[in-house]
Amino acid sequence: MNELIIELEEISPKEFFGAQNANIELLKKYFPKLKIVARGNKLKAFGDEELLEEFDRRLTMLMTHFGKYNKLDENVIERVLTSLSSDDYATTEASGEVLVHGVAGRLIKAQTANQRKLVESMRKNDMVFAIGPAGTGKTYTGVALAVKALKNKEVKRIILTRPAVEAGENLGFLPGDLKEKLDPYMQPLYDALRDMIPHEKLDGYIEKGIIQIAPLAFMRGRTLDNAFVILDEGQNTTHAQMKMFLTRMGKNAKFLLTGDPGQIDLPRRTISGLKEALLILKDIDGVGIIFLDDKDVIRHKLVKKVIAAYKNIENRE
Repeated sequence: MNELIIELEEISPKEFFGAQNANIELLKKYFPKLKIVARGNKLKAFGDEELLEEFDRRLTMLMTHFGKYNKLDENVIERVLTSLSSDDYATTEASGEVLVHGVAGRLIKAQTANQRKLVESMRKNDMVFAIGPAGTGKTYTGVALAVKALKNKEVKRIILTRPAVEAGENLGFLPGDLKEKLDPYMQPLYDALRDMIPHEKLDGYIEKGIIQIAPLAFMRGRTLDNAFVILDEGQNTTHAQMKMFLTRMGKNAKFLLTGDPGQIDLPRRTISGLKEALLILKDIDGVGIIFLDDKDVIRHKLVKKVIAAYKNIENRE
């Protein structure tokens, strides 16, 4: 049996190994054929030579990441151990910086590799598409970037919009005034803002029109300049709506479009404006496209166990 000994230098073994060696236990799951032992500042692995070489390579990647960000968690380990190269998870240090000092001292920053890539892409491009399933932080990270731009006086206003598919774009059939009609649908955007801007200040911004939250239909005929504009749930736009929105872009504007092509609520045979835009704009200079996946979902660790348990049942059926 071959043996590999890795000594941790300039890295805290306690933090690298995790509480009660949680990170080592995760490594063992990915390398079940190796015997892995952590003691002091040394990590020993026993097993087949080829497997040891792969383990050595992955551990070096983890140590490099830890040395850079001083942080290692389940999502990072999973990303590093399943990536083909460091290009899949490595980002610049600037992309991991605090974006906003939120309410009650909350530090808001990109948590995962792809969220940091979204921060980088937004820095380089005026128009960015963030594509991924629900819970990957694409909207939340986007709102944080918008709030940061407003606080730094890079833009004069934030405009948040969604295609009101569930309300059928025709909101006249709903009771109450416009704000009451829109609030439930726009709730995820309000929730993100409430984490980042104190309640009274946020109300003041909304009253003055510095922050505007409105359905996509309300964008028609406007020129959006000096603004950070986020189109959320972009998969539910039609061809005409997407074209209308993209051509609203004015001077000194940043456009972020988020969406999940797997969750389209449009009528059958209606082409998603988001899917179409991704195809026709992918090669245009100044347009960035970032794909997020389930590894970007910051979840309670129990959620993964619940998903695994349900998978076992589904596989038996």
